[in-house]
Amino acid sequence: MKKFVLPFILLLSIFGYAKVEMPLLFADDMVLQRNKPIPVWGWADANEKIEVSFNGQKVKTKADKDGKWSLELKSEKAGGPFTMTIKGKNTIQIKNILVGEVWICSGQSNMEFAVSGVTYAEQEMNDADYPQIRQFLVAQDMSAQPKSHLKQGNWTVSNRDNVGDFTAVGFFFAKKLYKELNVPIGLINTTWGGTCVETWTSKEGLSKIDEFGKYISNLPDLDLEGVIKEQKAVIAKKIESIQGKILNEEELGKVTTLEFNDSTWPTMMLPDAWENQQLPNMDGIVWFRKTFEVPAHLAGKPFILNLAKVDDVDVTYVNGVEVGSNSQYDVSRKYSVDKGVLKEGTNVVAVKVTDYVGGGGIYGDPADLKVTVGDTDIALAGGWKFNVIDVRYEFSPNNYPSLLYNAMLNPLMPYSFQGVIWYQGEANVHRAEQYKTSFPLMINDWRQHWGQGEFPFYFVQLSSFNEFNGNSNSGSRWAELREAQSYTAQTVPNTAMCVTTDIGNAKDIHPTNKQDVGKRLSAIALRNVYGKNIVCESPIYKSMQVEGNQVTVTFEHTGSGLMTPDRYGYVKGFEVAGQDQKFYYAKAFIKDNKVIVYCDNVTNPVAIRYGWADDAGDCNLYNEEGFPASPFRSDTWKSITADGTYEVMN
Repeated sequence: MKKFVLPFILLLSIFGYAKVEMPLLFADDMVLQRNKPIPVWGWADANEKIEVSFNGQKVKTKADKDGKWSLELKSEKAGGPFTMTIKGKNTIQIKNILVGEVWICSGQSNMEFAVSGVTYAEQEMNDADYPQIRQFLVAQDMSAQPKSHLKQGNWTVSNRDNVGDFTAVGFFFAKKLYKELNVPIGLINTTWGGTCVETWTSKEGLSKIDEFGKYISNLPDLDLEGVIKEQKAVIAKKIESIQGKILNEEELGKVTTLEFNDSTWPTMMLPDAWENQQLPNMDGIVWFRKTFEVPAHLAGKPFILNLAKVDDVDVTYVNGVEVGSNSQYDVSRKYSVDKGVLKEGTNVVAVKVTDYVGGGGIYGDPADLKVTVGDTDIALAGGWKFNVIDVRYEFSPNNYPSLLYNAMLNPLMPYSFQGVIWYQGEANVHRAEQYKTSFPLMINDWRQHWGQGEFPFYFVQLSSFNEFNGNSNSGSRWAELREAQSYTAQTVPNTAMCVTTDIGNAKDIHPTNKQDVGKRLSAIALRNVYGKNIVCESPIYKSMQVEGNQVTVTFEHTGSGLMTPDRYGYVKGFEVAGQDQKFYYAKAFIKDNKVIVYCDNVTNPVAIRYGWADDAGDCNLYNEEGFPASPFRSDTWKSITADGTYEVMN
């Protein structure tokens, strides 16, 4: 049979043109910003004619020589649902569009933290039927160069089935706005846990500042795939030097049993992430083993294995018997085990931990790593044997600047929105002093590139978390990062800070009370953007006056007045120091809307501090509206992060 072959040029004329393509943001269920011009853009053939129709508007344009096109619709009032039609050589219809308020939700894991993990999660998800609240979830992605297309992303409508994946802070923020404004709310969730501020800033922005520009100017073109391959080989070689060969199939089959010989395995102290110990920058699979002794009177009885938290997935065994598994990185493991598993004498816990990205291992409070038999606890914290069986190295967004800006922000521009809520800083605590430069730099960089003026930028001050046991006398990285955030709120126009030291968790970097965080951020927006006559700010240190051994402290933003919930009127969290720069806990009380602070150990105070610690959870100074006072210091003595500088991966 003779084959019929179309000429190549004819094939191109039939099949070769590019269909009109829209950014992933422009999809069913999207929310557009009200009362502002609406940018619309996409791609097509070079010079292709494009027509966009929306709610009675019809605007035409033409693609440029590279196939990129853009136009602007006139502003719309809140409402919907509407349909948008885009016509070129093909036609696209986008349905169920609402017009309302759009907010960008960005930062690291505490903004990424989903509704499914909050306190009273089931109750919150059962109260989530708000079809006019919607989230666009940006897929995590990195790029060495600015991208025009997102890797993946889609709009979802708030309901019982979907809301578990919403950013929790963003959802509670949106829920309050919706109830107050009665207009649709759209959230654009672009987050990545454990990331530093520099990866969210463009190279162009960083290059304008000398302390960052020296790195940017010398950076070669980055081959991500090549770097990942090279780094994986480096890590594999390091692991081999630590533990020797990887287990073979026969050994893997016996690793959960008591009889298995792990004497040649290296030891790691748990609970703590393995990145903080022998396995930095590694994702993969690691076996952990811990032997423990059981007295005769407890043998054979049912027990509870408390395994603290595991990042990301564990499969756990006791004496070769599988006792539990969980895939939620921020959930404490507590496995109930039937009688007959525990033996008199030596027993073994074996845990297979799989980490996909970010921190890995068994982490949390040492008190939560134990075997409980009746009223008896057998501690498991301390040295565990470990063996790496698979390396899944993932290139960190923190290794080079701008990687997340390029892939997870640039493709969103110039989508119209109202403002940004931001929760990040944990990854910058070692360079807290530099954050006074890098954080304002990022905000201004976004504003310049987005071209929507000095849009509102509201952020969460770091909560209480006792990461390094830092305090005034030993130094506190977390306090210094909070100070940098306060500095930003006071110096960068149209920004505001939400204080959360009172609702943190000293033992968990991811506090689960995200409801109050969202509500406090919404109060700022309702006052500053939407004109509601409410108090939205926390008390901020203004000045101090010394008389004898007493210091009188004055605050701004006291609302209806300063208060403390302490029944005796004691204000906690203050410290004073003399010329020797040694701080002592101080007594404090409220008088005439000021705070009087004193300490018998300091006869001539020269400096005061409030909440100057990693864990500032004891602080209890508020205004009458319930906003906690922000931690501060009156001195300018050298900080412990003063010499911390940003560096890229070699």
